[in-house]
Amino acid sequence: MILKGSQRAGATQLSAHLLNERDNDHVELLELRGFVAEDLTGALREAQAISKATQCKQHMFSLSLNPPKEAVASEADFINAADRAEKALGLDGQPRAIVIHEKEGRRHAHVVWSRIDADTMTAINLPHFKNRLTALSKELYLDFGWRLPEGLKTLGGKSPLNFTLDEWQQARRLKLDPREIKDAFRDAWAQSDSLAAMGNALAERGYFIARGDRRGFVALNIEGEVFALPKWIGVKTKEVRARFGAADGLPSVNEARAAIRSRLTTKLKAFIQEVNARHERDLAPPMQAKAEMIKAHRKERQNLKDRQEDRWQAEAWERSERYRKGLKGLLDKVTGKARVIRQENEAHTLACAKRDREQRDRLAFAQMKDRQELQKQIDALRRKHVANRRLLARDITRYLRTSERSPETEADRSPRDRQREATPHRTRRRDRGPRFEL
Repeated sequence: MILKGSQRAGATQLSAHLLNERDNDHVELLELRGFVAEDLTGALREAQAISKATQCKQHMFSLSLNPPKEAVASEADFINAADRAEKALGLDGQPRAIVIHEKEGRRHAHVVWSRIDADTMTAINLPHFKNRLTALSKELYLDFGWRLPEGLKTLGGKSPLNFTLDEWQQARRLKLDPREIKDAFRDAWAQSDSLAAMGNALAERGYFIARGDRRGFVALNIEGEVFALPKWIGVKTKEVRARFGAADGLPSVNEARAAIRSRLTTKLKAFIQEVNARHERDLAPPMQAKAEMIKAHRKERQNLKDRQEDRWQAEAWERSERYRKGLKGLLDKVTGKARVIRQENEAHTLACAKRDREQRDRLAFAQMKDRQELQKQIDALRRKHVANRRLLARDITRYLRTSERSPETEADRSPRDRQREATPHRTRRRDRGPRFEL
């Protein structure tokens, strides 16, 4: 499984993130070890309070455990991975918490350790922890028999499809897959040998070149969002300047935004609102089904938890009743019978804990299978919506490019050119507006 870790502070913020049920179908506190507090928020605040006696600013180490999409890890698998990571990082025996998240039919876990050694009141150093986690990640893939990602095959080489947090968040706000954005920019770059060609290629995809604040090359989409060309193409700034020259002749970002806004008519804005409204209506039934499924699954898990707690208390009482009281109990201690009973009770406790954990896994796996089927429907709708948004962007771009021509230029164009511009697609007619397959 993919392991991503970081040293951090902020106990309250981290606790809120780990216990966030709004963005996750299910949240389960799997383990809380080495803390006096009995809840996650109290445990992380406890670690923060201890760190105040040291000079350490990032007193916690947070690790995410992400199995591949096609795999489902059990609670025991996550505990095993956490134990191995703990040993690889040098955090053996440190207080830790394990939280399992389930979302869109997938399961992953988060582990948080306190870095403060209570005996020496110093922070445990974690040198080269990224390299250690990469090596352990590869071992886990091999141990579980999962197919190795390309990045791990090349000893941690970064895949072109790995994005920074800023790129991902920007693409998420636009409701677009960042891979599609990068592919659009890279395709335009590959087929362009001049700034004009690059502008035309990007315009076909709904982007407009402009001059950035530092005289660099940027592009704007029809909503005015700014994209740095070198960053999204995946090349250095000097390579872009070597091919296209200076950006002085381009409009500024504000000028480009103003030009785009001035060209967007009320009808085109209505098209955008209509598509978004239709997409929301399409997603309403499956999202409602998702909410109901999550509610039902949480109820099932709570019922199982209640039953297991009742059974655990009954079994604990039964184990305690095996000890005889009074003189008979004293005789059992002298003869060693009490020690045998204690050993039997310990073995029974471990067996009961394993039974309960496997029972929770069976329920979680069954629920995740249902959730994955529903997620397939949601993903199919979202892919359809992306295609429709791309169609809309293309139609708006063609409209804007047509509106850029002056009356003199339009008069010089041949009737054939005007007819081709009016019907850019074989099945499209004039004044029909953009087509959608909703």
